[in-house]
Amino acid sequence: MSFEGKALNPGEGEQYSVLGDAYTFKASNADTGGAYTLTEITTIGDGAPPHIHRTEEEAFYVLEGEVKVRVGENVVTGTPGSFVLIPRGVMHTFSKVGDAPAKLLVIISPPGFEQFFKEIHGVTDMDAVMDAAQRHNLEIIGPPPG
Repeated sequence: MSFEGKALNPGEGEQYSVLGDAYTFKASNADTGGAYTLTEITTIGDGAPPHIHRTEEEAFYVLEGEVKVRVGENVVTGTPGSFVLIPRGVMHTFSKVGDAPAKLLVIISPPGFEQFFKEIHGVTDMDAVMDAAQRHNLEIIGPPPG
């Protein structure tokens, strides 16, 4: 499978609301020839609930603001330029620090997990989110940290 490349301006890409945060897909499975997904997340709400990806690694790169990231028992505070790698099978969560939104670039590999975000776009019912999580090899452990 070959792909042609892609260029987006700031703010461009498929946009989804995920548990109160804004997700913009910059590169998907099809765009990268099956290598990874790249998503820009603006944390407006409480962030992600503690969870475990059974089949994907995630990497966070902080663009703006400040985020608290928990990976297993370790908690780090990320500021612009900070990087956090999260191996598959490890519990993690993230939330913004303070009132200002934070912006992250998130790489997920292998790709395909973007389908979960599309599925829960705008959903506020946690039972529906939990059902979708199960279909995507995601274990949600508790409520968002905020």
